Amino acid sequence: MQLLFILGLLVQLTSCKSQAIASLDDAAILNSPATSTPNITGELRQWHKVTLSFDGPQTSETNAVNPFLQYRLNVLFAKGDKSYLVPGYFSADGKAGESSGTEGNQWKVHFAPDEVGEWSYTVSFKTGKDIAVSIADSNDESAGYMDGMTGTINIQSSNKSGRDLRAKGRLQYVEEPYLKFAGSGEYFIKVGADAPENLLAYQDFDGDFKTDGHKDNLVKSWEPHIKDWNAGDPTWQNGKGKGLIGAINYLASKGMNAFSFLPMNIAGDDKNVFPYISYDIYDRMDVSKLDQWEVIFEHADHLGLFLHFKTSEVENQGLLDNGELGVQRKLYYRELIARFGHHLALNWNIGEENGKWMKKHPTPYQTTTQRLACAQYFYDHDPYRHHVVIHNGQPFYDIMGPDSKYTGLSVQTHKPDFSHVYDAVRKWRTLSDQHKLNWAIAVDEPGDAQFSVVPDNINPDHDNARQNALWGAVMAGAWGVEWYFGYKHEHSDLSLQDFRSRDNMWTQSKYLLDFFLEQEIPFWTMTSQEKLTESTTDYVLAGEDDYVVYMKMGDKSDHILKVESGRYEIVWYAAKKGAFSEVSSIAVGEKGLELVPTDRSMDWAVHIKRLK
Repeated sequence: MQLLFILGLLVQLTSCKSQAIASLDDAAILNSPATSTPNITGELRQWHKVTLSFDGPQTSETNAVNPFLQYRLNVLFAKGDKSYLVPGYFSADGKAGESSGTEGNQWKVHFAPDEVGEWSYTVSFKTGKDIAVSIADSNDESAGYMDGMTGTINIQSSNKSGRDLRAKGRLQYVEEPYLKFAGSGEYFIKVGADAPENLLAYQDFDGDFKTDGHKDNLVKSWEPHIKDWNAGDPTWQNGKGKGLIGAINYLASKGMNAFSFLPMNIAGDDKNVFPYISYDIYDRMDVSKLDQWEVIFEHADHLGLFLHFKTSEVENQGLLDNGELGVQRKLYYRELIARFGHHLALNWNIGEENGKWMKKHPTPYQTTTQRLACAQYFYDHDPYRHHVVIHNGQPFYDIMGPDSKYTGLSVQTHKPDFSHVYDAVRKWRTLSDQHKLNWAIAVDEPGDAQFSVVPDNINPDHDNARQNALWGAVMAGAWGVEWYFGYKHEHSDLSLQDFRSRDNMWTQSKYLLDFFLEQEIPFWTMTSQEKLTESTTDYVLAGEDDYVVYMKMGDKSDHILKVESGRYEIVWYAAKKGAFSEVSSIAVGEKGLELVPTDRSMDWAVHIKRLK
């Protein structure tokens, strides 16, 4: 067995996470491959998080031999013809979220099995310069310990139900405009919060971001949502976390199923969120803080909430490796995948307002080559192949080629009345189809930058947001909408701590989900076909036997749906109130189906189903 590192002087390292990195070598590790088994925790069930914990080398976040770069833990899980190569990570004492530990000998891998039965695992634990971000090679130098370990785990069926994602399975891009749960077979429409982007700038997380002089005034307490925390919900360190846990409880209670956040906003608007031990170090992870993030994300899984990881923003798109796919960026992506890739419903957003456009920012813009390389990295290294998107600063034309590994788009629009949403979705949906990409497209920042969705006390009705953005996006073929909060008012994209400031907007958003789900409308088989009515303001979705017509308030046009002769079942829906009419049936002749709202001061959605 070779020496893994040159013997060096042992000195005691302080546990302060923001200290300068120690400049000494680790002691040499003389160790044979382990013969014992890992500690396996979690429910051994399909779609559940199963964690393998290994005894590895004793090290710390700040050791001269960087445990995040100079070791690589991968575990290959296999069953029949199926296999997943899952990255692992250094986890200090194995309980850092509770202990704030910075050192230890624990290494972990999280796996979310998609089949019942016996899975085998084979462990690879290697060492070398920057090996964590190198391509795996069988000739890489063994790091001893668990390297070469094998074993099996027996997975039973999931016993979860309801909104819990473990009852539905992994949400997957299936080369269609809508994502689909692998377990239940359900297609997904998302509606939720795109703001605040600094959701994770939370005082209860470990780290010196709260006092490092970088926008410390924006650190959140989430105090208004402490009352939404429920007995039995998770916390850490004797009750920390209740505010943010309560905030996502509130979103779920309003029927929302998604929220977004930046995991790294160094050089950005907020500057308080990053996975590292300090603001200026990009290759050392804060193990305890990331453990605490996981508490939030795991609870979100149980509530049925989709996780939108916005990995960069316009100001810091070139922060790591000047935008290249270099050591820093690969490490950042690898740690996100290793720690959070097991979650069942998420997407990786390569960049919010990404690419070159009008504004000047402190880091370089990412080029087309770099934008494509980032998506390729997730395609190559995320074992579950989660949905990969990018947000428009620069338009999306340059990533629409045959070699692009993007699976969808995250669309932003710029009109205060949200009037560009429908046309934007139609445009990119059409181009996607023409390029045979079948992208899943979502509108993740509708409206203008200054205001967008304002608080209820400024505009309680949200008529433009509801009609033009919410219904406009979905009726154009988008798979969902996330609401952005602007910056020129209270409860903004950076300052928000109380989601109740938009309580009416959440309610109206839930009404859209109720309409499609309660009517069992097969939206995934339907396409936007606005010319099926004479009105220029109607939105129309059409399938083989189902039609949805959305009519805006105040529209006095004739609404005649061009359908074949036959008998149809009709349900009217007051979109602002969430109220269904009684079901009626009608015979339709050659002139089509005339749709006459009972109250033109309301906006209406109508489900028309052909009876066979």
